[in-house]
Amino acid sequence: MKKVLVSDNISSKGVDILKKAGLAVDVKTGMKPEELKACIGEYDGLVIRSATKVTAEILGAASNLKVIGRAGSGLDNVDKAAASKKGVVVMNTPGGNTITTAEHAMAMLFSVARLIPQATASMKGGKWEKKKFMGVELYHKTLGIVGLGNIGGQVAKRAQGLEMHVIAYDPFLNEDKAQAAGIRKVSLEELFVEADFITIHTPLTAETKGVINAKTIATMKDGVRIINCARGGIINEADLYEALKSGKVAAAALDVFEKEPPENNPLLTLDNVVCTPHLGASTEEAQENVAVAVAEQIADYLVFGVIRNAVNFPSIPNEQVPRLQPYINLAEKLGGFSAQIFEGGTTEITIEYRGTAAEINTAPVTIAAVKGFLSPVLLETVNFVNAPIIAKERGIEVKEIKSSDAGDYNSMIALRIKAKDRESYVAGTLFSKKDPRIVLIDGFKVEIVPEGELLLMYNNDKPGVIGNIGTLLGKNSINIARMHFGRETAGGKAISVVSIDSTPSEETIAEIKKMPNILSVKHISL
Repeated sequence: MKKVLVSDNISSKGVDILKKAGLAVDVKTGMKPEELKACIGEYDGLVIRSATKVTAEILGAASNLKVIGRAGSGLDNVDKAAASKKGVVVMNTPGGNTITTAEHAMAMLFSVARLIPQATASMKGGKWEKKKFMGVELYHKTLGIVGLGNIGGQVAKRAQGLEMHVIAYDPFLNEDKAQAAGIRKVSLEELFVEADFITIHTPLTAETKGVINAKTIATMKDGVRIINCARGGIINEADLYEALKSGKVAAAALDVFEKEPPENNPLLTLDNVVCTPHLGASTEEAQENVAVAVAEQIADYLVFGVIRNAVNFPSIPNEQVPRLQPYINLAEKLGGFSAQIFEGGTTEITIEYRGTAAEINTAPVTIAAVKGFLSPVLLETVNFVNAPIIAKERGIEVKEIKSSDAGDYNSMIALRIKAKDRESYVAGTLFSKKDPRIVLIDGFKVEIVPEGELLLMYNNDKPGVIGNIGTLLGKNSINIARMHFGRETAGGKAISVVSIDSTPSEETIAEIKKMPNILSVKHISL
């Protein structure tokens, strides 16, 4: 009999579903890492929430583990790369806490507008301070939503019911889709300038970390109010503290913090801060929803081999995996690469299958391409199951084209990314039937290994460019692993792609941009 370990508290309904599926279930919550490491080798499945940390060390001891299921969406506590390498499927339950988190954001919105928690504390202290707690109306105020995914979309609907003006920033939302929803799409800079209230509903990524800071706060309206029920770290807490003290930010409502619990955090000393201990998903309904969902997914996989909501593996029959996996890897790399070179809202993704690639089961490969394209921004909120849904929600049309003609190659996959006035085309193939390579970027023939840290540069084909790049990277202690080049004609426009061993700083990229004959620079992480 296959065994499942439940290492964090979940609804008993989830445990019952696992048992009814014929699985042996042990509930052991509050274990220390060494205790989990000592017993994990016994189990085929592991059910967690946010408390259990599934590290590479834990996975190294998980000799029988086949699946990890997270009752919730966030997977910051799971080493997904180590799990994938070991062949462990990692699942989450996206959407189970959407309504709950949106409602919590709205409760926070009302709290900062009407100072309800502060007034409650005052009255319980025996005071009657009507003048002290003068609030503001939400009616006809502008709400800026950073991230218009499932939760952000639900917040928008509720805010519109209050007759607020809703503006939103989301890199994957096109203007037609936003307009149809009664939302005005704006740039992040415009959102900061225009909003009376700002609410955050985006993952924590390299791009969103510290996006609200002293510099961006300075562009906001005096008296702006900020709500964060997404992830700690998106707001620079020290900068927010100073802005709250000065009155530039009238109030803030925080459900998440960079360090949790937020011990000795000065934000907690301010009267104009409303805070809750990461309660966004903490309702009876949400906890039951995610427990039931994760239990059903674990049971389906361990009993029937059906994969759902996997973040590191597509839902495909086992017998097709050996042939499809290299194409899946290639498509996901092409998607991730394309997303990082294409700027602005996207309206259409076309995946072209050429040569022998046109003969495979393309459905999971297309999903992999879309997931790869969305992942640089959405991280753990997108997986092989929900990638098409998320693309559709953002008004992105996904198409497939098949052709027997692959040009100079036996097989090729290409991604054509379109917006109203822009287009990008990236193609790749498999070397030795398994190793992914990018071979075409917007008309430039190249041969790029799509992995790790890359610098993509458009430049004039002039002497000294390559030498200058190498010298500058060396000066900044950045080692070059590979260099790839392509050009239109001798002396014309050229492309240079440098694979490096470490992440370049913003200062290094700025230095490259200033070099002679460099037209543009992009840092790409795969």
